Parts: sequence; structure tokens; C-alpha cells
Amino acid sequence: MSPENKRTIRTVAQGIVAFALALPAIIDASGIPDTLPWVAGSLAVAGGLTRVMALPQVEALLDRVGLGLVDDQDSARKDGGNV
Repeated sequence: MSPENKRTIRTVAQGIVAFALALPAIIDASGIPDTLPWVAGSLAVAGGLTRVMALPQVEALLDRVGLGLVDDQDSARKDGGNV
């Protein structure tokens, strides 16, 4: 997989996490009562997702499936060392 594709997939995953972080504020601003079962469930999932994505084991898993942090050494050699 190309480094560009890896970066795109990681960016989409980070966007999902960012949305999960913002979900409580979105629900609060919309006026939807957070005691509704589906709202409470979505808030719990959002909190769990953001916590899981912060674990080092998640980075290790991404490495194993080929989505680990991209090493730019090859591209640094191509453009004269400028990263």
C-alpha cells in the first residue's frame, strides 16, 4: 500500500475519533436530551472509541495490518532530505 493511501486511511480514522470527541458537545448544543437510550449509547460508544484509539496497542495493531505510521525515509532521499 502506498504511503499516501496509508495517510488517507489514518486521516479518516482520526476524523471519526474527532467526531466521537465532539459528539457530547453536538448533542448538548442540539438540545437532544442525553437520557434517551440511543443518545446515551452513542455517547458511551464515542467515549470508548476515543479511549481505545489512545492506546499504544492500537498503533501496534495498525502496524500489523499495514497502516502504521509511515516512514518517510524514502521520500526524504528523493527530495534531498527535506521532509
